[in-house]
Amino acid sequence: MTGSSVTPRKHLAIVVPAYNEEGNVALLRDRIAEVLSPLDRYSWGLLFVDDGSRDGTLAALRALAASDPRVRYLSFSRNFGHQAALKAGLDAADGDAVISMDADLQHPPELLPRLIELWEQGSEIVYTVRQDTAEVGAFKRATSRLFYRFFNSLSGLDLDPGAADFRLLDRKVVEAVRRISESGLFLRGMIHWVGFRQVAVPYQVGTRHSGSSKYTFAKMLRLASDGVLSFSTKPLRLASLAGCLVSGLSGLYALYAVAMHFFNRNTISGWTSLLISVLFLGGIQLLSIGLLGEYLGRVLMESKRRPHYLISERG
Repeated sequence: MTGSSVTPRKHLAIVVPAYNEEGNVALLRDRIAEVLSPLDRYSWGLLFVDDGSRDGTLAALRALAASDPRVRYLSFSRNFGHQAALKAGLDAADGDAVISMDADLQHPPELLPRLIELWEQGSEIVYTVRQDTAEVGAFKRATSRLFYRFFNSLSGLDLDPGAADFRLLDRKVVEAVRRISESGLFLRGMIHWVGFRQVAVPYQVGTRHSGSSKYTFAKMLRLASDGVLSFSTKPLRLASLAGCLVSGLSGLYALYAVAMHFFNRNTISGWTSLLISVLFLGGIQLLSIGLLGEYLGRVLMESKRRPHYLISERG
């Protein structure tokens, strides 16, 4: 007797960190469902990670999960940050491919079929690159370009300016990222670091439906610091080089002072040069000590082996 075998559909897992996104989560689910409905060769699921929201986000996620079996959620015990929420989603996702995107609708769901198409063509990491428009402030554009240039020069990686956390990862990449347990998460750098076949897709930022951006300047600065310190020890080398340079200049100045003392009896000791020298040397020393403290602090956090996040509820 002969029988026919049916090839099981591949599963797509979509991970969405959410912090105070009560007004966006249902609309995001609807738009994703509309975009993916023609792709009947795939099943899909939506995993929200509530990052300790203070509004009604958790209640909205409970309602979504109760009404739609494709929706699940994790809720943190407190706010652990966007990168921790992404890591939790990757740790829990069960798809043949995992797509991460933000809940604020600025990562357009209409781009999902393009990411899936490139994955089908053999790319194992399909990441997106934000194309700045006139709506993006000049300060944000300038600081973003400066960070990526600075990060690439120090880390030895080659991140595209504007690279976003909106990406598709093959299952093998997800398994590789799961094994990374270091503190100070900077997933953009980590995912670039693991290698595999990667391709970039440009996109323009969508319109936020409700709420406001949660990435303050302080949070962006912290993320930049995590990125640089997690992937490079060059700041320590630069501090050492600065120390050598200052020591050399100080030695030349000392020779000049001795020569003037013996050959020019009319020299008058000045407080200005002394003060400048002390302040300059003190600044270099404090900078070097500060850099050492940053790295030692990271060693301390690594030695404690605290989890990146704690989950208080699953649904």
